[in-house]
Amino acid sequence: MPRPLILDAARTPFGRYRGGLSGVRVDDLAALPITELLRRHPALDPARIDDVLLGNTNGAGEENRNVGRMAALLAGLPTSVPGVAVNRLCASGGEAIVQAARALAMGDASLLLAGGVEGMTRAPFVVPRPDRAFADRLETVSTALGWRLVNPRMRAEWTTPLGRAAEDVAVELGITRERMDAFALRSHRRASAAWDAGVHDGFAFPVLLPDGSPVRRDESVRPETSLEKLAKLKPAFSGDGPVTAGNASPLNDGAAAVLMGDEVVAAELGITPLAEFLGSAVTAGDPGRFTLAPVPAIRKLLARLGVGAADVDLWEINEAFAAMALSVLHHLPEVEPEKVNVHGGAIAYGHPLGASLPRVVVDLCRHLRARGGGLGVAAACVGVGQGMAIAVRV
Repeated sequence: MPRPLILDAARTPFGRYRGGLSGVRVDDLAALPITELLRRHPALDPARIDDVLLGNTNGAGEENRNVGRMAALLAGLPTSVPGVAVNRLCASGGEAIVQAARALAMGDASLLLAGGVEGMTRAPFVVPRPDRAFADRLETVSTALGWRLVNPRMRAEWTTPLGRAAEDVAVELGITRERMDAFALRSHRRASAAWDAGVHDGFAFPVLLPDGSPVRRDESVRPETSLEKLAKLKPAFSGDGPVTAGNASPLNDGAAAVLMGDEVVAAELGITPLAEFLGSAVTAGDPGRFTLAPVPAIRKLLARLGVGAADVDLWEINEAFAAMALSVLHHLPEVEPEKVNVHGGAIAYGHPLGASLPRVVVDLCRHLRARGGGLGVAAACVGVGQGMAIAVRV
């Protein structure tokens, strides 16, 4: 059976909400990292690409009508290259990578593009169709994040706002606001230091805007923040709750593409792979406790691989909230915190939903390679009670 390999990857910087990338259409944004990968590998015949799989959570705006196919066309791939959009909410881009790896392992493909995109700034407002004719008024609903157009048959505790659900679990576990703020500060400091040290060179590439100005770095990283500044922020989801805008991931715009193939293609193209894809696991539980869903996913994956937490050299846990990451670590005391998010996480880099897991997985591969190789596990919580974990070896 062929070994699925992560050959190379490119991503845009992650723009702030209403920031530097807000003027870029989402489908155009999705095409940018594909174009960048083709530029880096001139020997790659685009017609050889068997499929383009892109994760996307929103799907309601400019990325409608199958953004995988649209991005392929906009990036200049031949019309013979198909494309598909994948949605597992915050793990959509991870799901795209998993599906690509399965196709490679089964021999259904030999060269694929996977990844994801989200333009949260440009997420449209939608107008629900009224239940009766000649409604007195029409109300708009934002599609940028979270629950919308909720089915009244869903249990109320399942549709709790994401931040409130995260803090409810964290408070239950005794995780304090002070610990959350300290975790957020760690993320910003490590992310800022990583950018300064060139850690993301060769993965993130600058995006030139129509006015000629470049977006070079992730815009949500705040090197100037401090515990004092974080402590002054008001609770975001309840009157005295511990979750704030400072210890949660922000809304962002961004895209990532991952070139995946088998050993034959890697040799033909002269590419030294970033990593081997080893496996994945998804699990689900109570939607109101979605922040804990990575725990069984990680355990399920480790059991499948026949390894323990001590065998894992690095971990990447997507920081949807500090409350979430700390809750996961609370239930996995065998995981060494200093091996987790060694260069910061989504609280600093940002969380453009569909593009988040590709960033996390590729960062994991690159950080392992910089340390001489090893086994890595990436994980994420997913809205509506799901969790995902992915294992790679460098």
